[in-house]
Amino acid sequence: MTAQPINPPIMRRTPHDPSDYQLDSVDRRLINRLQTGFPICDEPYAAVASELDISEADLLKRLRHLLQTGYLTRFGPFYHAERLGGGLTLAAMQVAPEHVERVSTTINRHPEVAHNYERDHALNLWFVVATEKPEDVEAVLAAIALESGYPVHNLPKQREFYVGLHFQA
Repeated sequence: MTAQPINPPIMRRTPHDPSDYQLDSVDRRLINRLQTGFPICDEPYAAVASELDISEADLLKRLRHLLQTGYLTRFGPFYHAERLGGGLTLAAMQVAPEHVERVSTTINRHPEVAHNYERDHALNLWFVVATEKPEDVEAVLAAIALESGYPVHNLPKQREFYVGLHFQA
């Protein structure tokens, strides 16, 4: 079995409305467990399910539900694009509030976009672009600008900081 991530069209900083769905103790243990890494083995979902004392089918059902309800906005690996010879940048746009959903959909159509967030700032849409080759970053940003009708600010990193972050569910 394979879980298919179901990402929302835009990731928002606002908290999820808990009245829509209440996390139970298994959901919380699952979220906490997935933040600590994913096993590299033939049946990783079954391995995690066994640790949590649930079935693989239940784990996959819960994972899909957590993605659909927005408790999880993304599930999958993170690759260090630059170490693999690719390009990586943070980008931002100033988009009229009435166009945020449309522009977000445009941004998300690009497979090079890892995720995007709406922010309470003049530059209100922020997203990360990772490409196979460094020179492809500018082409992706130019395409997004052309398709959306809004300029894109390229904000490549100057230095890298590693911050291990774990949210207790």
